[in-house]
Amino acid sequence: MTPPTTDLPADPSAAGLAPYDAVLLYSFGGPNGPDDVLPFLRNVTAGKNIPDERLAEVAEHYHHFGGRSPINEQNLALRAALQDELRRRGLDVPVVWGNRNWEPYTRDALAEARAAGARRVVALVTSAYSSYSGCRQYRENLWTALDEVATGDGDALVVDKVRSYFNHPGFVQANVDAVVEAYEGTPTDAPWPRLVFVTHSIPDTMQDASTVAGASYREQHLDVARTVADAASGRLGRRVEWDLAYCSRSGPPSQPWLEPDVNDHLAALAAAGTTSVVLSPIGFVSDHMEVAFDLDTEALETARELGMTAVRADSVGVREPFVRGLADLLLERAAIARADDAGLPRPAEATVGQLPPFRSVCVPGCCRMRDGVDSGRPAACSTDPWT
Repeated sequence: MTPPTTDLPADPSAAGLAPYDAVLLYSFGGPNGPDDVLPFLRNVTAGKNIPDERLAEVAEHYHHFGGRSPINEQNLALRAALQDELRRRGLDVPVVWGNRNWEPYTRDALAEARAAGARRVVALVTSAYSSYSGCRQYRENLWTALDEVATGDGDALVVDKVRSYFNHPGFVQANVDAVVEAYEGTPTDAPWPRLVFVTHSIPDTMQDASTVAGASYREQHLDVARTVADAASGRLGRRVEWDLAYCSRSGPPSQPWLEPDVNDHLAALAAAGTTSVVLSPIGFVSDHMEVAFDLDTEALETARELGMTAVRADSVGVREPFVRGLADLLLERAAIARADDAGLPRPAEATVGQLPPFRSVCVPGCCRMRDGVDSGRPAACSTDPWT
């Protein structure tokens, strides 16, 4: 076979987002009012046989905020910021928004992209880390949504995804900035705070299954936490000591989940003499319900009860380094697609920390719900034979 003679542009932005003609901002979703809460939670827990009585307990977290999750407004803000950043770079492509668990659903966003003329879409998931909940479950839902919008005319919509971006410079820099600002905002008469990074807990068996991606869910967080703490220490001119804790545990008590819970960890720190902490929601992209309730409501109340001074750092939200980094990731993925299409070597992918870049096309068995157990559902953006 004659090797291709067409060179790729040295600057990925020179070719724009080709071959992609739309971007899918792909998120979890959340209720917009009290009547949405229980149906939304049924969507989230579909197939898990969780009774409505238990869901009603979880629903109180949402009713505490008027039955409305902040995630939807935050996704709209992120969509607008990303669209502005792309336009600033001369990339005028539609950015559609869809959710796994609530309106607008993924299928609605894909239908919107198709109606606008898109045939190849690049998906950007609002989850930075690789696990079943943060990657494969989105890819399973994407497979189903693509099937739902298929027209049967042979002109199929193709969707690729951006890699898990926990160690991309933009995500890390935005977290460093947020941590430094939190430290600068602590009371001047308080002792030097200990930094507690917080992320969503997952079952131990899901943690074990996440190792197929190359580094486990826990290892991904530890790498980011170490990188952020080192950079923040340099900026602050003083060493920041840190830990990783978890929140939002659910499921039966008999099922082991990643620990320590952030509230238990605060109690342990207080018992050891720590009187000041900064909480950094490093596992979350925005201040949605897990941050608003589990940290801003429960964890800060725990700190007050323990007599601790506690300041919560921002999530990355629409911080400029993060939004800029997302645009860079889209251009990076487009350059990879062009290289693959042309049979050329893939371009370098930017990372910080000690771990390599994760795959944008997942390997078979990647990020299952349970270690060694297939979910029985096909997933898009994978080399798995089903896909």
